[in-house]
Amino acid sequence: MAIERDVLDVDVLIVGAGPAGLACAYHLTKKAEEKGLEPPAVLVIEKGSFPGAHSFSGAVMNPSGIASLMPDFLEKKMPFEAMVLEDSLWFMTQASHYKLPFTPPGMGNEGNYIISLNKFTRWLAEQTEALGVDVYPETAACELIVEDGKTVGIQTVDMGLDKEGNQKSNFEPGTIIKASVTILAEGTHGSLTKQTKDKLAIFNESINQSYLTGVKEIWELPDGRLKEGEVIHTFGAPLPTYEYGGGFIYSMAGNMAAIGYAVGLNSPDPTNDAHRRFQEYKAHPSIRPILEGGTMLHYGAKTIPEGGYYSMPRLYDNSLLIIGDSAGFLNSQKLKGIHLAIQSGIMAAETIFEAIEKEDFSSATLKSMQNRFEASTAKEELFKVRNYHQGFEGGIFGGMIHSGFQLLSGGRGLFDKKDPGPDSKHMMKWSEFFKGGRTPKPQLKYDNKFLFDKLTDVYKSGAKHEEEQPSHLVISDFDICNNRCTVEYGNPCQYFCPAQVYEMVDNEDGTGKHLQLTPSNCVHCKTCDIADPYQVINWVVPEGGGGPNYENC
Repeated sequence: MAIERDVLDVDVLIVGAGPAGLACAYHLTKKAEEKGLEPPAVLVIEKGSFPGAHSFSGAVMNPSGIASLMPDFLEKKMPFEAMVLEDSLWFMTQASHYKLPFTPPGMGNEGNYIISLNKFTRWLAEQTEALGVDVYPETAACELIVEDGKTVGIQTVDMGLDKEGNQKSNFEPGTIIKASVTILAEGTHGSLTKQTKDKLAIFNESINQSYLTGVKEIWELPDGRLKEGEVIHTFGAPLPTYEYGGGFIYSMAGNMAAIGYAVGLNSPDPTNDAHRRFQEYKAHPSIRPILEGGTMLHYGAKTIPEGGYYSMPRLYDNSLLIIGDSAGFLNSQKLKGIHLAIQSGIMAAETIFEAIEKEDFSSATLKSMQNRFEASTAKEELFKVRNYHQGFEGGIFGGMIHSGFQLLSGGRGLFDKKDPGPDSKHMMKWSEFFKGGRTPKPQLKYDNKFLFDKLTDVYKSGAKHEEEQPSHLVISDFDICNNRCTVEYGNPCQYFCPAQVYEMVDNEDGTGKHLQLTPSNCVHCKTCDIADPYQVINWVVPEGGGGPNYENC
């Protein structure tokens, strides 16, 4: 029997209360007020327990985006940790590091702000709600509703189901939210954004997106370890030269520091493990002295869309816009996207305002979103680094050479619009990768004072889920996981997940191992959905309010 669902009608529905979605709601409402018009009914829904609960980044922010959205952002007391006062780039060897005598063009951070993204997002939500915008946390969208080629809204996830999907006594059916226009601002690899690939055609002309998994800890350090406003980026060890990634250390207020590491998911290594690389990074002779004697306070992980301009979708469809990380608004050279996310939200708001005036939300009108982007400084910035990530397909040194050619050719480099294929296709089978003297890495020894195992780090993320609910990690074929993948790839999920959601445990009859899931550990990074070589893992939204609860991250 069909479930009877409440239907809520709004003018504008924004899925995701991150910088992009909130910027869109803020600018649209502000613009209506400035024109002396009644603001449209705008609803922002957020799957986290509060706006900012799932907001996680480095984060060094270019202030151009917030300055465009809110010129008086300092008067409104935007929270930030420090202005960037010292900026350096280190090349790491196994035993030491070399500080580059100059920062490569386009990679400097002068004039930027070191921020906590979740503090920033909470503040931006407060500014947006003060304008009368409704922001609903703990509201997870599970389905994009498309009728006759037109997006009409979303359905929120059913609450109060047990692990088998049966209704419990507290069952609450998901709500249908209908809108004149729906904006996807879900962040990286969002559930509804994935659905557009089957339901709409906005990715048809795009190359495959490429991703990194970034992990980060917040530390309280002894006095004098870092200078005020100091930013350090690193490349090289502990990654081998054929891997893509790097580390960062940002000085924050009150002797706090953010330290993190990002690793490409296009690795050939079936034991590719961003969390392990991060622990190795902290143990490096150049890094450990910075952290020694400090206290680790918070942990988190997220995936980062690195594919660049050519991997972006068409930004519009009938009654639909897509912005922020969902659309790939990230500078892959600088690993910065907060300012671009905000700019995308502003462009979406301008487009929606025009559509409201015309009373037309068709592709013909919403196409002006694409036109605005193509004429913007955001497009100019992204186009200059359009082939940056792809240049590192052959390793770090080839990538550095390609970067030089990109500078000379306005971003093109030695090739243009090269599709690297899905990240999952780059993984080599166990027997192929571990041959010719290459051996699996030995187990790390964790002291949980300096080097932390995954479970300890997950605890520091504040991750919580309702235990008695269907798994939001939907595996279409456990037989592949328990048998074929064990032989061919060695079950890479137990390595690439930074939260120990996936474990291979012994069968009771002693005949081998089987995959055991612990979805309650999940920090919503989406690595599994991206990196699984068989693509049998589908990350879907759990009940609203589940997941990490980031603080000072």
